[in-house]
Amino acid sequence: MIEKKEIIKSIVRTSVESYATGFQARHESEVDNPNGVINMKIHNVFIAALGEDIQYYSALVRSLDSSLGNMLEKMAINIAKLFYEVHKQVEGELYPEQTGKIAELLEAYKNTQNPLKPELAHYEEIRNIKSNYNSKVQTKVHISDYYLIDKETNTHHLIELKIGGDLDNKKARSEKEAIFEQYAILSNTLGKDAKIEAHFATAYNRFGENNEWNQGRVLQFFSKDELLIGRDFWNFVCKSDNGYDFVLETYKENAHLITEALESIKRTYLD
Repeated sequence: MIEKKEIIKSIVRTSVESYATGFQARHESEVDNPNGVINMKIHNVFIAALGEDIQYYSALVRSLDSSLGNMLEKMAINIAKLFYEVHKQVEGELYPEQTGKIAELLEAYKNTQNPLKPELAHYEEIRNIKSNYNSKVQTKVHISDYYLIDKETNTHHLIELKIGGDLDNKKARSEKEAIFEQYAILSNTLGKDAKIEAHFATAYNRFGENNEWNQGRVLQFFSKDELLIGRDFWNFVCKSDNGYDFVLETYKENAHLITEALESIKRTYLD
């Protein structure tokens, strides 16, 4: 346990250090570049009317939010590599009958008047569909957020990660369609006895870590049994009941590196 904790902490520490250094270097190098990330975002005349400081912070926060999310995704992948076999795509046959069933389920989820709600049993319905020999079977490649294989349990995990979990209805539908198709492809490739699980994950609980996560636009297409929210996601990736604590503790210990980088960028642009 001690060794696992130290390795995870090392990955988090290295990720934060690298991110802070790169974020600072990128933005400071672009201070005189009109096409730089911040300079391209400061031309909103309605924000500019509120003052130079607000104009700067508005542009910087948008850049910080996006890039920090990318860092967390990469960090999670690097941690997962310690405990899982990690892949970034799924490839194989997808039957037209499965595609039809997926479309049927998604339309039912989308229709708020339809009593059918997402449940794990729907994956098995898709899996149990056999190809009609007269059908044109499609070979498809899907880029995955996370396709992890747990060698200890021989379980295949498909994970759709959205850092904060905020999806509009159109994206929620397309993300579930992608997960359904990946599940079908793996089922067709690995056989009927393969253990395959699908998850929708977030890096933090946008409602507060100890509060119920109830993002309606996601729950319209994903069942609660599929969710890995905040603590559950990090515990899963770290393969430890204390994974979330390891990650957050180390992140907080090193967060000063990011705030120092932000202060340096501020001086570069505003002084």
